[in-house]
Amino acid sequence: MSGGPTQPSQMPARESRAAPRDASCAERAKPWVLAATILGSSMAFIDGSVVSVALPAMQSDLNTSVRGAQWIANGYLLTLGALILVGGAAGDRYGRRRVFTLGIVVFAAASIVCGLAPNVSTLIAARAVQGVGGALMVPESLAIISATFAESERGRAIGTWAGFSALTTALGPVLGGWLVDASSWRTIFFVNVPLALLAVAIAWRHVPESRDDSGQTGVDWVGGTLVTLALGALAYGLTLESDLGWSHPIVLGCVLGSVPLFAAFIWWEGRTRSPMMPLALFRSREFSGANLLTLLLYFALSGAMFFLPFNLIGIQGYSATEAGAAFLPFTIVMGGLSRWSGALVERYDPRLPLTVGPLVAAAGLVLIALPGIGQSYWTSFFPAMSVLGLGMAIAVAPLTTVVMRAATPQHSGVASGINNAIARVAGMLAVALLGAVAVGQFTTSLERQLTDAHVSAVARESVLAEASKLTATQAPPNLREDERRRVMRAVHLSFLRSFRLVMLVSAALAALGAAIAWASLPASPAVAGSRQFRFRATR
Repeated sequence: MSGGPTQPSQMPARESRAAPRDASCAERAKPWVLAATILGSSMAFIDGSVVSVALPAMQSDLNTSVRGAQWIANGYLLTLGALILVGGAAGDRYGRRRVFTLGIVVFAAASIVCGLAPNVSTLIAARAVQGVGGALMVPESLAIISATFAESERGRAIGTWAGFSALTTALGPVLGGWLVDASSWRTIFFVNVPLALLAVAIAWRHVPESRDDSGQTGVDWVGGTLVTLALGALAYGLTLESDLGWSHPIVLGCVLGSVPLFAAFIWWEGRTRSPMMPLALFRSREFSGANLLTLLLYFALSGAMFFLPFNLIGIQGYSATEAGAAFLPFTIVMGGLSRWSGALVERYDPRLPLTVGPLVAAAGLVLIALPGIGQSYWTSFFPAMSVLGLGMAIAVAPLTTVVMRAATPQHSGVASGINNAIARVAGMLAVALLGAVAVGQFTTSLERQLTDAHVSAVARESVLAEASKLTATQAPPNLREDERRRVMRAVHLSFLRSFRLVMLVSAALAALGAAIAWASLPASPAVAGSRQFRFRATR
């Protein structure tokens, strides 16, 4: 009898002792979660910025046209953008930490192959495998953060992730440029290896596993295949256009052929039990508006980041190291302010930062378009990159937070995957479509410049045949010195004209994104009240 009353009292005592220990462990894990996710994400961020700086050297060393350079960038962006949705769902289903670390391993292994690639075809293939690793790794970063931090802490945690991820990549372009100058572009891919080893060690030792335990999460391999084929056909057609023109059967076939593939993807997503992209999420004006802003803003940013190194190195005469350093104002400003901006949506109407930020970014893109040849960096590109960084800092963390708030923690991987997919697809489309715009404008302007410079017909024909190389276009070796100078001046002026057009188009799209954010996002930061309905709609 005496033992009866003591047993119930002992059970709550054991539970109360266990809860603080669990809470204490969860609290101690938070810094490690941020460290692991920042390191993992930084691999993808560093890769993008470093490759952009090294593209002119890759193009020259591998003797490829701008189309080859486009595919070095787009091989990665294609698989990353298409499969990142599958990666988010795979984390929800099989465990976010497990999928996160698998993605890091695949990414690092592919990076080694990139560094050893003997030709452009092998490099593009390895870049595509890098994209697969990134698709498993990137969405899980935010999903792990969302599963670890309470909603009241999530905005600041995401801001910290965004800020430190930017800071860790700030030296990436400088390091990459220095490696290109001191050694070879191949060495830039080996930067990922020590980051990968450290991220995997932290993740397996300190990051708690999380998943969707409802049993209703599946991996939509059919949807992933359809969207990969659709995006691949579209990107291939847009990239070929710079060489073959819009009327060529292959270009038309690829672009038009992507339409039924996209239609089949949407049809499948509306009918499968476990869609990689739940269409019901887009019934929310907030979710749709934020993702449309993501598409436009990252399209604009990716276009600028792809073409700017060609201007700095090929036209302005910067070394690869100097070109990498030119990106520092952007990354430092963005990294330094992202933690602050991550908390804005907790205090203000989300429309404010998501309207002001893209407008400031658009102003930065206009400033990038203005410099002529030979101007001082400090009065031309430095203020332009600082303004662009400020605009992105104001927008990125609040944008990410708004998107993540549109999903339950159980579906955070899917929401993160959709937003990241749209950002990467935007980059792929920017490189392909703006590449076609740049080559078309460059060729037209170059023909006019060569005629005005009184270059001989034979030399003019030879130079125009290389126009698809943009800044790598060279004068024929048998020209007199004065005619060679006229040819190269025509090449430089023509590229500058095409570069300005690309920057202004990008600025216009960023400004359009600001208008869409103002029109589509709610006028109050209190969006939680309508969230439950939206979540039920996704089931």
